[in-house]
Amino acid sequence: MSLSLADIRAAHDRIHSGIYRSPCPPSIPLSDLTGSEIFCKLDLLQRTGSFKERGARNALLLLDDAARSRGVIAASAGNHALGLTYHGKLLGIPVTVVMPRFAPLVKVATCRRLGATVILEGDTFDDARRLALEIAARDGLERIHGFDDLRVIAGQGTMGLEILADVPDADALVIPCGGAGLLAGVATAAKAIRPGIRIVAVEPAAAGSFSASLAAGRPTPVAIRPTLADGLAVGTVGAASFAIAAPLVDRVVTVGEDALALAVLRLLELEKTVVEGAGAAALAALFDDQCPELRGKKVVLLLCGGNIDLSMLDRVIDHGLVADGRRWRFSTRVSDRPGGIARLSAVIAAAGANVREIVHDRAFSGPDVFSTSVAVTVDTADREHVRLLADRLMTEGFSVT
Repeated sequence: MSLSLADIRAAHDRIHSGIYRSPCPPSIPLSDLTGSEIFCKLDLLQRTGSFKERGARNALLLLDDAARSRGVIAASAGNHALGLTYHGKLLGIPVTVVMPRFAPLVKVATCRRLGATVILEGDTFDDARRLALEIAARDGLERIHGFDDLRVIAGQGTMGLEILADVPDADALVIPCGGAGLLAGVATAAKAIRPGIRIVAVEPAAAGSFSASLAAGRPTPVAIRPTLADGLAVGTVGAASFAIAAPLVDRVVTVGEDALALAVLRLLELEKTVVEGAGAAALAALFDDQCPELRGKKVVLLLCGGNIDLSMLDRVIDHGLVADGRRWRFSTRVSDRPGGIARLSAVIAAAGANVREIVHDRAFSGPDVFSTSVAVTVDTADREHVRLLADRLMTEGFSVT
């Protein structure tokens, strides 16, 4: 299977009238944070909130009249379903999407609002994919794979054309990777236009199919664990996308859940941009000096999805604050007489921290009925502030666990 720059340019000509030309501005705060000269490709500003519209529209426009009439089907964790549904509606093509039951509620509701037939099936993407295959064969529907279809991959690659038009001297692109369709398309375009550019793929530790496949030399299934980057939670990288992307990737970075939550938090605070976990993976890859070779280089982060479930956002922010050392919980013992809690609160206040919650545990505090265990949650400035607060508490005679 092959994909050329000419294929991607043809896709760009085909879809550009129906796709938002997203900006790729520099980011001063992220540059200061990472030590690289950062630019952000804001494809989360597409109408449905992700880059997936590009490949979906390209595939739909390449259908013949008979296939358009019968309709299309896809399995998707959400963003491909959204893109396909939206552009199917614009083009008058019926769309059926099969989603895993864990798909974010906002994506399910939006697909239904846009007129798609939505079926929830199974706990993984592979469960949804199997049912989509069955329905496609039964009803004669054209299947449009979210990342392993050359039409889709070519459409996603159009983002690479736009990035290098805006930042022609970019040294590296940092690209989130699940099924590797985006990676394959953008890397093909970027390497063809600027052969020396570095391609850094980023995947969650909870779904590391691309790195496992590189090690095996072929697409290899992996077990998936729950992850904030639900859009990257693919058990097996696509065969076509892997064949195209593997020789073009210079580095694969694996990121954990703390880094993903912290990246969402940083983008919200520093860029005033709400990014889903999969979209924030590109920034997460630059934390903890995981890519020292990119320091001082001109780096483009692909922020390619903004459809975070609002019911999850507060939890993600809380998780990010903990990972950043700005929220800390500890247990200690205090006198269960008047003034015990006041003394503890005074020590915390003197250290410049703020008490969010104090929970007493009298029933299981041990034999000393004149003291009690408390679990204390505080807001702090950073990890160093946590260390200083812990030292001060212990100096004042409070145990800290």
